[in-house]
Amino acid sequence: MSYRTILVNFNIDGPVAALMDYAINLAARFNSHLIGFAAATPTTPIAWPEGMVTDGDMAHEREEIELRMKNLRREFESHAGTNVSREWRDGVANPTRLIVEMSRVADLIITGCEDDLTLGHPERFINLGKLVLQAGRPVLVTAKGAKHILTNTALIAWKDTREARRAVVDALPLLCQANEVVVVTVDSAADMLTRESIDDVSAFLRRHGVTAQSEIIKDAHESESLLRFAKQLGAELVVSGAYGHSRIRELVFGGVTRSVLAEDGFSRFLSS
Repeated sequence: MSYRTILVNFNIDGPVAALMDYAINLAARFNSHLIGFAAATPTTPIAWPEGMVTDGDMAHEREEIELRMKNLRREFESHAGTNVSREWRDGVANPTRLIVEMSRVADLIITGCEDDLTLGHPERFINLGKLVLQAGRPVLVTAKGAKHILTNTALIAWKDTREARRAVVDALPLLCQANEVVVVTVDSAADMLTRESIDDVSAFLRRHGVTAQSEIIKDAHESESLLRFAKQLGAELVVSGAYGHSRIRELVFGGVTRSVLAEDGFSRFLSS
């Protein structure tokens, strides 16, 4: 298994050099076609006491966006050079809506993670919740400042749910390259069924060439225990299903998903 096409999202307002190196490194590792992506749209006019934002202001902001995307493309192509097969896509459009549409072409989406996961400026930043829950593709959220992915130690945050099962399958190419894989579940009421579940995951991984250890943590504080264990393990990649508070609005993450995303010391692989 491999990722034949990787789509990487760049925020037009943020630093991009590390993310470019990260995506190019991963694409080279899997001999993937890499698609650089950026999108933004002018700010929606707001009525201030002095008056409304004018069409001229909107046109000027659009020109700034287009110039920034042009420069991003130039930087992306310079970074990639001849190391990987690559192309560039952008648009003056809502970034979340457009990247969800573009996900049809990719096996994997890579992005950084903003400090605020759900709010902010939707005309400039993707909504990570909507991306993960609507794209139909796994999303790899990079560790802060990371220039390449480290898979010496990978942790699978296991729950016996559809999302977690999907995440394990989607992450197989990365897990196959890891030196150590640990499947962990946190459950204060863990019983024989819990053990059977986690043992089945380990057996599934072995049949795909991944030797995995398993760990059951009996604790009521799921998020805190999982993150503490990940840090003790020195995990460089955490694989998990993505769980939203609302599957209808698909706006916000809760529980373990939000806690994992808030820890930017490791890369996070999410599927839904």
